[in-house]
Amino acid sequence: MITFFLPGGDMDSLGCIGTVLGCSACVVVGGLVFAAYKIGLFYQLFHKTETKSPRHGGENVAEVLRAHGVKFLFTLVGGHISPILVACEKVGIRIVDTRHEATAVFAADAVARLSGTVGVAAVTAGPGLTNTVTAVKNAQMAESPLLLLGGAAGTLLQGRGALQDIDQMSLFKPLCKFCASIRTVREIVPTVRKALAIAQSGTPGPVFIEFPIDTLYPYHLVSKEFGVKNPPKGLMGKIVTCYLNNHLMNLFAGAWETRDVSPLPVHIPQAADEQLQRCIELVSRAKKPVILLGSQATLPPTPAGDIRRALEDLGIPCFLGGMSRGILGKDSPIHIRQNRRDALKEADLVLLAGTVCDFRLSYGRVLNRRSKIIAVNRDKSQLLKNSDMFWKPTIAIQGDAGSFLVRLSKGLKGHRCLEEWPQSLKAGDLTKENANRAKAEEKTEHHLNPLKVLHCVDELMAEDSIIVADGGDFVGSAAYIMRPRGPLRWLDPGAFGTLGVGGGFALGAKLCRPESEVWIVYGDGSLGYSVAEFDTFTRHKTPVIAVVGNDACWSQISREQVPILGSNVACGLAFTDYHTVAEGYGGKGYLVGQEDEDRLSDIVKQAQKNTEEGKATLLNVLIGKTNFREGSISV
Repeated sequence: MITFFLPGGDMDSLGCIGTVLGCSACVVVGGLVFAAYKIGLFYQLFHKTETKSPRHGGENVAEVLRAHGVKFLFTLVGGHISPILVACEKVGIRIVDTRHEATAVFAADAVARLSGTVGVAAVTAGPGLTNTVTAVKNAQMAESPLLLLGGAAGTLLQGRGALQDIDQMSLFKPLCKFCASIRTVREIVPTVRKALAIAQSGTPGPVFIEFPIDTLYPYHLVSKEFGVKNPPKGLMGKIVTCYLNNHLMNLFAGAWETRDVSPLPVHIPQAADEQLQRCIELVSRAKKPVILLGSQATLPPTPAGDIRRALEDLGIPCFLGGMSRGILGKDSPIHIRQNRRDALKEADLVLLAGTVCDFRLSYGRVLNRRSKIIAVNRDKSQLLKNSDMFWKPTIAIQGDAGSFLVRLSKGLKGHRCLEEWPQSLKAGDLTKENANRAKAEEKTEHHLNPLKVLHCVDELMAEDSIIVADGGDFVGSAAYIMRPRGPLRWLDPGAFGTLGVGGGFALGAKLCRPESEVWIVYGDGSLGYSVAEFDTFTRHKTPVIAVVGNDACWSQISREQVPILGSNVACGLAFTDYHTVAEGYGGKGYLVGQEDEDRLSDIVKQAQKNTEEGKATLLNVLIGKTNFREGSISV
C-alpha cells in the first residue's frame, strides 16, 4: 500500500486516495509481471536460445516416438510436417505415405489394434486434417489408441488468413480424448508423452497435437520469416520489432535441453474384488450362461492367449464380435456363430464383456429380462447405454473386460458350464451352417454365387491370415462364412460402420504381420474409396489380396429402397474393370466370372502365389446379388 501525506489536507481522505492509487499500481505491476511471464521473458532469463543450432522440432517428436516403440508413421506429405517425417526416418521409424489422408489414419488404427501400441499418423494443415475426420471418428468409436500429428499455420499467423489456416482445435476436440496446440519448441516432448499416455489410458481413443510450422523448422529459417522488411517508424515500429524478436527467442528458448522421453504410466480401470466375487457367485449358479465378447476384450494389457484359456476353462458358450472374432480359433466347441437371438432368450445369465447394447443388440431389447446380466466395460457411458430403456444390468463394472475374464476364470477354478448347453447351441450352429453351405451350391443365372466364392476363399486361405472387412452386402455374408483362425485376425470398422477402411487396414496389417496373408473383402461400392492404395501396396512392398464382390450395385441399400420407394436411383453401379485399375497401379488383377467357376480354387491359389512374389492382387469377382440372411440369391 502507498499512502500520501500532504500538508494541510484531510488525512483520512488523502489516505483513501493513496490506497486506491496503491492498489492500482499493484494491479498495473501485476499485469506487467503476468504479461512478462506469458511472453516468456522470465523463462528466457534461465534458459538459453541457441540461435546457431541446426536442430528442429521434428527431431523432438521423433525422439519421443522412438522411445515409445513406434515403428511406423503413416502420412500424406505436406510442407507443414516435413521436419517430423525426415526426423522420424533418421531414427529408424518407417515412413509410409498413402494416397489419401484417411488411409493414413486407418492404417495407424490397424497398427494400434494389432500391435497393442499407439498408431501414429501425420498430415498437413487445413484440408490435410479435414480429410482425416471420418477416420478419426471411426477410431474414437472403435476405441483405438491413435496419435494424429497435424501441421498448422505459424503461431503469429493463425486467424490472420494464412494458407490452409482454420480452427483445427475446435474440429478435433469432439473427436479426441486430448487435443493440444504446440506454442513453443520446448513443449513438444512433454506434450507428445502426455498424449501417448492418454491415448492408451481408460477407454483408448485418438489424441491430436497441432504443430504450427514455426515450431518444427530450424531457428535460422524461422528467423528469416520473422524479419520485418519495412517496419513502421517511430515508437510503434520499435515495439513491433521488439515483440517479434522476443516471440522468436521464446519460441526456441530451452528447445534442446535434455528432457525425459520415456513412456508415462498408463491407467487401466479394473473390477473391484467385491464386484468380482459377486460375479463368481452368479456364474456358479447359472445353468445356461452366455458370454458376448466385444472388441474391447482384446485390448492390452491381457494377452489374447490368456483370455482364450480363461474362456475355455469356463466352458461357457461365446458369441464373438468385432476384433474378438478368432480369439477361440477356427472350430472351438464353445464358439457359437448362429442363432444368437434364440440363445439370448434361453440364457439365464449373460456376460457382456466389452459388448455394448447399441443397434447391434437392438439397444438391449434382445436380452431376456429374466436373465442375470453382468456388464463389463471401460467406458461408463457404453457400459450403461440404453439401460434406462430396455435392459438393466444386475452388476455393472467399469473395468477392463479381458483381465476381468481371466480373474473370473481363476475364481471359478474347478467349475465349468454344463456341456449339454453349449452342445445344444453348437448343434443349431451346424444345422444353419449346413443350410448356408447348400445355398452356396445354388446356381445363379449369369454370375457367380457369392457364397460359393467366400466358402472357397475361407477353405484355401492360410492359417495365419488376417481378414479385413470393408463393405455392406458381400461383407455381411463374409462375416457368417469366413472364420478367422486366431486372435486379432479380423479387422472391421466397428460401431461406426465406415466404408473405405480396406486399404488402410490392410496396409497396417501387412506391415505389422508381414509373414501373414492379408485378405480384404470388398464390396464394389466400398472399393472405390481406397482402390488407389494399390499404388501404396506396390511402392511399399505390402502384397495383399483383395476379393471384390462386384454386383454393380449398392445392393444393401437397393434391397430396401426399391420395394419401399419404387426406385433404384443412385444405387446402380457398373461391372467396372477394377482388376485393370489394380494392374495400372502395379499390382495383379483378375476378372472372375461364371465361366471361371470350376477354376475358382486355382485363381485363389494364384493370388496367394502372387503375394509370395511381392505382388498385391485384386480378384474382380462378378457375383449375383444376394440377401444371405434371408437365403435368396438372384442376378
